[in-house]
Amino acid sequence: MKKFLFLLFVFVIGSVLIACTANEDAGKEPEEKEDNSVEEASDEKILQLNNSEEPTSLNPSIGFDQLSWDPLNNLMEGLTRLDEGSLAAPGVAEKWDISDDKLTYTFYIRDDANWSNGDPVTAADFEYAWKYMLDPETASEAAFLAYVIKGGEAYNSDEGSVDDVAVKAIDEKTLEVILEAPTGYFLDLLTNPAFFPINHQVAEENPNWHAEADSFVANGPFMLESWEHDKEMVFAKNEEYWDADAVKLDKVHFAMVNDTNTQYQMFESGELHTAGIPPELSDELIDGDNVYIGESGGLEFYRFNITKEPFQNKKIRHAFSSAINRDDIAEYVVKNKVEPAYGFVSPGFTTPSGEDFRDVNGDLVSFDPEKAKQLLEEGMEEEGYEELPPVVLNYNTSDLNKAVAETIQDMLKENLDINVTLENQEWGVYAEAQINLELHFSRSSFLNDYNDPVNLLESFITDSYMNRTGWSNEEYDALIAKGKSEADEEKRWEALFEAEKLLAEELVVIPIRFYNTVVLEADGVSGILRHPVGYFDLKYADVE
Repeated sequence: MKKFLFLLFVFVIGSVLIACTANEDAGKEPEEKEDNSVEEASDEKILQLNNSEEPTSLNPSIGFDQLSWDPLNNLMEGLTRLDEGSLAAPGVAEKWDISDDKLTYTFYIRDDANWSNGDPVTAADFEYAWKYMLDPETASEAAFLAYVIKGGEAYNSDEGSVDDVAVKAIDEKTLEVILEAPTGYFLDLLTNPAFFPINHQVAEENPNWHAEADSFVANGPFMLESWEHDKEMVFAKNEEYWDADAVKLDKVHFAMVNDTNTQYQMFESGELHTAGIPPELSDELIDGDNVYIGESGGLEFYRFNITKEPFQNKKIRHAFSSAINRDDIAEYVVKNKVEPAYGFVSPGFTTPSGEDFRDVNGDLVSFDPEKAKQLLEEGMEEEGYEELPPVVLNYNTSDLNKAVAETIQDMLKENLDINVTLENQEWGVYAEAQINLELHFSRSSFLNDYNDPVNLLESFITDSYMNRTGWSNEEYDALIAKGKSEADEEKRWEALFEAEKLLAEELVVIPIRFYNTVVLEADGVSGILRHPVGYFDLKYADVE
């Protein structure tokens, strides 16, 4: 998703948490009419979407967020790709073999898989990309995803050599990968943009190949035709793509508008083909004929920094959680039929017995103002507080994030008589401050990178870059390790159930609401794939 995070509506633009991209073939910027809508050539199919903000990076090892991975999912392609049923299917690899012990995967890359500059896509491109991601000098935030590969974690942690990373180009079109332990979700994992290839010849000649349209090379359905930073991107159909005949669009134009009301107005005026619904218009628009509503694996939550007072105290953390009415936040603030979160793992993950993970583990937190008051009093007594130290609630800039933060501020005042100060920052500054444990009580979001509950839960192991709380727990770390490597699926899932319960007991993070995908879609738009877990796919998209 690490995958980290943003707000569904804003980047939803064409997909809400499931991708966005497309590129265009040669030449000129689209001409604009006086009303700012894009004037389409007579026979060109141009889809107009919104990416909310500038991608963090179009280097697949670096752009570790929705803003980057949505575009990348359409500019590039990994060994596997999610199909129309949201299952991992052949992508650049036309087939693969798996050893009997489930540790060795051998992938066979298509003979007709090429880069947009005409170079063949090779096994060496994958070996280069994955080892580049794991290189500690790269400092890739996505590197932990590749720890399932033998030698990956040791290399990334500066405790091993690149030669020990078990990714090897056997020949030009054959890639061998050896895993640390059986990993049932490995093929799903490879659909994540972090595992996309990098044209190693281009990258060795120009390390900044990904920073501008004229140097970017793509191997997916689209190529990057133009990129006016912080304003717009234009994708064009990639004629070198192995399945180019399946691509119907000529171009995709991405605006960068980080305001739900503005992008809705652009949708109304015809400047965008898709848009999110502003919360204040939800009641009016949510049941319309042109609204797409789908599942989405993700969670909005708040982190406690337990290295700062008063959040070293567990009872005070529980008091804050119990004072928050998640039902009201979902129904009256976020709206758009989102579900309140009383656990951490979102609905939609099926256990070996066929049940939903969320149903099995049930509600792990609750709204209980009286209990909240009691817990606060007990926690303050434990710490010797006569009054609670000042608390700052931080959130990354967005109109919806602000509305949720203000609501939580009001609830803490009403139910605990606590005055919380609000502060907001733009995403880049905010994320860095959160990673450096500079924030106090801060908003976060998580969008699943692959289809397994461990994806979220592993965020809070000791020293995970995603942890950002200062918390460490050996029991939790052991449960997650078992939840990743246990060959017996029933035992693996049991470890994940226990891990979530322990996370709720310690409550270093508090769940607020689950995500869904809500998109306004103009008449004539079809074929956009919005996966419950994954990034939106324009390969089959069309516009009349």
